[in-house]
Formats: sequence, C-alpha cells, structure tokens
Amino acid sequence: MTVASVLRGFLIPDLKGGALTVYGNIRGLKPSQLKRLEKLYQRRIPTRDIVTQDFARILTEISYDIARQVGVLVNRKGQVEYVMVGDAHKILLPDIKRVRAGQGRLRGLRCIHTHLQGEELTQDDLTDLTLLRLDLMVAVEVGVDGLPGCLRAAYLVPQADGTVSLEHLARLSPSQLDVDFLQLISFLEDGFARTIGTAARTCKRERAVLVAINASDEAVEELCELACSSGVEVVDVIVQRRRELDPNYLIGKGKLEELLLRSMQRSADVVIFDRDLTPAQVRSISKATELKVIDRTQLIMDIFAQCASTSEGKIQVELAQLRYMLPRLSGHGDEMSRLMGGIGGRGPGETKLESDRRCVRERISALEKQLEKIRTARQIRRSRRLRNSIPVVSIVGYTNAGKSTLLNSLTFSDEVVAEKMFSTLDPRSRQLRLPCSQKVIVNDTVGFIKDLPQTLRAAFKATLEEIEESDLLVHLVDVSNPLYANHIRAVEQILVELGLQKLPRLLVFNKCDLVDKAVAENVCSRYGAVGISANDRKSLLPLVAEIERCLLSTVSYVQNERPWRMDGVTNG
Repeated sequence: MTVASVLRGFLIPDLKGGALTVYGNIRGLKPSQLKRLEKLYQRRIPTRDIVTQDFARILTEISYDIARQVGVLVNRKGQVEYVMVGDAHKILLPDIKRVRAGQGRLRGLRCIHTHLQGEELTQDDLTDLTLLRLDLMVAVEVGVDGLPGCLRAAYLVPQADGTVSLEHLARLSPSQLDVDFLQLISFLEDGFARTIGTAARTCKRERAVLVAINASDEAVEELCELACSSGVEVVDVIVQRRRELDPNYLIGKGKLEELLLRSMQRSADVVIFDRDLTPAQVRSISKATELKVIDRTQLIMDIFAQCASTSEGKIQVELAQLRYMLPRLSGHGDEMSRLMGGIGGRGPGETKLESDRRCVRERISALEKQLEKIRTARQIRRSRRLRNSIPVVSIVGYTNAGKSTLLNSLTFSDEVVAEKMFSTLDPRSRQLRLPCSQKVIVNDTVGFIKDLPQTLRAAFKATLEEIEESDLLVHLVDVSNPLYANHIRAVEQILVELGLQKLPRLLVFNKCDLVDKAVAENVCSRYGAVGISANDRKSLLPLVAEIERCLLSTVSYVQNERPWRMDGVTNG
C-alpha cells in the first residue's frame, strides 16, 4: 500500500486473482491487452541492467495502446514480481508488504513505469521511492508510435548525519544507459549500514519536523525554541498558508505528502504541529506518516514534565496532562468491549474506555485535593507575611527572560538556572533588604508564553495565585530578543486574563549587555523602563532603588537591619 493510496482514500484491489495478477486500473481493457500485461511476468532483465531497451519497448507499446501508465516492480534477480496499470497521469503501487524492510537496507525492488507525456518524476514517484525505500524509481517516456524515449531515474543516497537525499541519473534512452545496477545497490546499502550505525552511536535525541500553519516567522522561531527546550533535534520546518484548514490532516494532502517525503529523508521520529490537534487529526496524521504526532500543548507539557522537580510541580504537570488526555480518550475493538459485571457476568458491565475515563477522573479529583492543601498552606504563609507587614515583589515575564538569574543576583541565592524555556515551574521566595533597611519577599514565578494552554493555566492556579498578593510586579523583558515587543504584549495580556492588571508594575529590560548601549538606552527611554544585566550585580543598583521608590508609595514599612548592598550578603 502506497502513501498516495492512503491519502486518496482507496487501495489498489486485487482484481484478477491468481499468480498472474495485474493490479490497478484494468477495467475496460480488452482480453488481448490483459494477456500482454500478464506476459510481463515472464520477462527477465539481466541482473546488472536497470532496464533493457527491449523491456522498455514492451512497456511503452502497451502503455501507448491502452493510453494508461504501465509499471512493474522488479527484484534484483531481474524477475517481475508485480504488474500495475494506472491512468494517464499516475500509477499506484500495490501493497508490497514489508519485504526486506529495514533502516539499513533498501526494499530489493525497483519500480519501472511509463510516462505518457514525457514528464519528470512526479512528487508521488519520489514519495513512494523514499517511503517504500525502493532500489530505484524509473520512468520511461512513451514516444512516437509507442517507442521508448528518454529514461528518468532517481535513487536514495545516505548522508553522513543519517538522513537521505535524492540523486537522479542522467536523462538517456534505455539503450544508452550504462550503469552496473548491482554495483550501485551494493554501494548504497553499504553506505546506509555505515551511516545508520554512526547515527545510532552519536544521536541520542529524537529528530523532529515542525509544521506551522498560517504562522508568522516569530511563531515559527518560538516553536523551534520550544522544541529545542524539550530536548528534540529540529531537522526541518514546514510552513503552509491555507484559508481553510483540512478537517482530517490540518494541512493539505499535497503538503502532507511533502511532509512524508521530507521526514523520511531526514530520518525524523516525530512531527510537531504549532497548534492543537483533535484526536481524529492525530490518528489520521499518525496513520499516514507512521510517526509520533504531537501538538503545541503536548510539547509545552512535555517541557513542564522535564522541568518539574518538586512534588508540587509534578502534581501540577500530571494534573494538566490528565485534563488534556481525558477528552481525547477513545477506543475501538477490545477497548469498547464490556467488562464482566455482576455474579456470572450478568448485565452490560462497563467498557474498557469507560473504565479508563473513570480512573482518569478519580486521579484528577485526588490531585485537585492535593493542590487544594498546597493552596491552603500558601494562603497561611501569605497571611503571616501580611501580619508582619512584609511587602512582596514578584518577578514576572516571558519564559527564558532571566527571572531566576535576577532572583539569584538580588538575594545572593543559588537557584538552578538553565538557558531553556520553563526551567522554573515552582515559585521560589527569597528575602531582600532594600537600602532603606526594609525587608521584602521576592518571588520568582513560572514563565509566561503566548497562548498559554488553558489546561496548564488551570493546573498552575495555585502557583499563579502567589502573584495575586504581590505589592509590586517586576515585569522582566529580554531586550536582546528581537521579539521583545511581542513578549511584552503577551505578558500584559495574560496578566489581564488573570485579573492582575491593577497591580503596580515595574518594567525592566534584562540582558542590556547583549545589545548596543545606545540601543538599550533608547528602548528603556521609550518604554520608561529600567535597564539591567541580571548577571552583573553593579547594574542592579538602579533597579533596587526603583523597587524601593515604587514600594514607598504603596507600603507602610517596618524598619529592619542590614540593607541590600552590591558586595554584601543579606541576612535573609
């Protein structure tokens, strides 16, 4: 069964039956024409020849007579194993099972078929060559009076990084073709075995093809960053512009064939879409590509799962994953069978699908109760801080803006910092003493992202509530990122959605050392922001002074000892 067959929604039926089956579009053919096609099974090609002039002439004459493409699949002994008939524009291959299927080997079959209009190898031809790992894909032009014209052929070539590329033979007539077929195949398979062994030893990460639909360049870059943060290697990016999304595959069928071809050429393991997929779409795409398919929400949740280190973080991630999975549970066959109910199995019982859904709901309920206890404990701690009149400053911002680094520099702590998205999932609180000797609590919070999935937002409600009791929000922005303006808007939008827009905010541009000094000063002036480098404590003095000024207008201070200083260590 070919990829083209899957995408067009039908298979090539075995219409004739028996040992001399002619596959494909044979309706309307005369008995004499069918007999000529069946006789192709008796033909042989010398083992070292790709195709002979005589064999090519027989194919083109039959094709010219019936005005349809005719093709054969030939093994390495030169024997014809399958004979196929298409229409005037294409030919569909039969299900060739999984003979010799394997990463280090080719299929052991080459496809030789005719082209009535003398066209180049089509996208379908190249897709079948790649996905079925055929030895060769050969197209013979049907010339005047049915004589063979030029021959076009392509084959797969292994690359050093484990991917494959397509190479084409020179356009020649079959009589001019001078290629030792067995020597070529031996060279190619040695290369596949060698490169795949090297790739298996050197590559430990999954290889991903990213698919973006109607996405801007900024959205594609962010998807790449998310994928890299999850630990996969991005090997290709496919972008499509569509007015209407395909209900089955999200992308068009032509683009899906391109995805199949490119993912095979680059030895991809997973396909990542930039938007959420329905369960039916995941099944359809997985069936067509035979690859793991995940969407943006799953990708973000995978990053969260990798970064979760505390029990609270793990609970929140598991809760988000279960809420995402519950409406997507589906089943068929054994999964829809009834489990035994009552003594002796009376009654309809419960399907396995229903049982799975019930188990998921029960687990969600248990996790919600655990989070409620954590939420209550947090409220008690916040009440104590309020009684002690300790102001709270929360650092918020887009993911990977440098919030944890800033917390470490301000409070002389050593929290884990990673150059990846969502490295901080649990709020971290540390004490800071300002120049006026006031002690404050500084919170590091989970990073925001544009279109934060609702399941994650709901699961991290207890964490986000930590921000609600803040006296000041320090909105940290990575000024070295070309998309910083979009990040500012995204964070402001999320704050509005969380109902936090009324809290006092201080805009701070981080990583000013990574851009031109004049540019950084101009941006800070335009936005009325403070410019810093979180890695350089000397640059934090204006920020500390600005935090103090903002808090003085909203908080009644209780004097404490030992203020914050650049080269000292607080007693918090």
